[in-house]
Amino acid sequence: MKITDVKVRCCQRKPGDFAASAFRTGDFAKFEFLTVTMMTDTGLEATAFGFAGRSAPGAGRLIADTLRPFFIGRDPLDREKAWHDFRVADRWWGHLPIYAYGPFDTCLWLLSAAAAGQPLYKYLGAYRESVPVYGSSMILSDPQDYVNEALRAKGEGLRAYKLHTPGLDLDYDIDVHRQVRAAVGPDFTLMSDPVSMFNLEQSIRFGRELERLGFYWLEEPLYDEDVHSLRELARTLEIPLVGTEVLAKHPYSIAECISTRVVDRVRADVSWTGGVTGVMKTARLAEAFGVNCEIHTAIFHPMEIVNLHCAAAIRNCDFFELLYPIENFAFGLKQPLPIKDGYATPPSGPGLGVEIDWDVIENSTIAEV
Repeated sequence: MKITDVKVRCCQRKPGDFAASAFRTGDFAKFEFLTVTMMTDTGLEATAFGFAGRSAPGAGRLIADTLRPFFIGRDPLDREKAWHDFRVADRWWGHLPIYAYGPFDTCLWLLSAAAAGQPLYKYLGAYRESVPVYGSSMILSDPQDYVNEALRAKGEGLRAYKLHTPGLDLDYDIDVHRQVRAAVGPDFTLMSDPVSMFNLEQSIRFGRELERLGFYWLEEPLYDEDVHSLRELARTLEIPLVGTEVLAKHPYSIAECISTRVVDRVRADVSWTGGVTGVMKTARLAEAFGVNCEIHTAIFHPMEIVNLHCAAAIRNCDFFELLYPIENFAFGLKQPLPIKDGYATPPSGPGLGVEIDWDVIENSTIAEV
């Protein structure tokens, strides 16, 4: 089997029920994303969504010009060779964004699993048949919005809820977390992700308050590259510290973070970590050190379903993360994500196991590159 062509579409989609403040920068206007389709000489095709930052045309042109010629003529089964060849090529004259390789690697895995007649998670080597789901908030307008959303997530049967608070005032953020804990009760699992808004002293104070409130983990209160401060924070706090989702070059950049306990749990996802290969390498490395690899949202549901396949194939991941409310991100698949009673079950069909919604792609495409 050989790859005969790669098509890259640049897509934009107007959001649904979103305020501009859903992003901390206050300028959320539209989803920018890519679709990558690999075709083979056997007639098999695979499509994956890709992250595109603030410009699908910009990201698409850069990625297509570099990675289309790299993949044409390769055997999709030779995923490991492609991974290492790309690592060399990217170092010498590439330096692509962290999200560039993910959709291409994902297509390789989907083609391989489909050719084997197996769902991706079984092809990877399944560990479980379902994964507990948590809802992950956007930036909301006031404390009551977080309370209402957490109660909704609990009422819908989700197994946990994570807060992304504004991060502009430490006391305000602490108060939001207190109100949410009081509303959902002591037994519902809560996490917090300030997204790099605090310094070390603030993070210690914040983390100690989360410990008193019984939060499950504290994620990325400092920038992922602030290794010294993160290591000191992990040493000081009892609550697990989670990070590394935006560090480039998984799993190699993560090895030191794991071995010297920069954080207690690492992050990976098929979009920002180099596709399925990057996620599985990172998860296996973490497992060898007794560390969890918590799979990070890939935002777009056609990639979330790939995340789910990966989560079902590893042991050291407690949850499947979905941005919340789930329906605001539910486009790109013909069927909704398979969630029941707070657990997500990977589909059983070959490869991805579900159909891509090509009507959405066609209606969102602004350019093909």
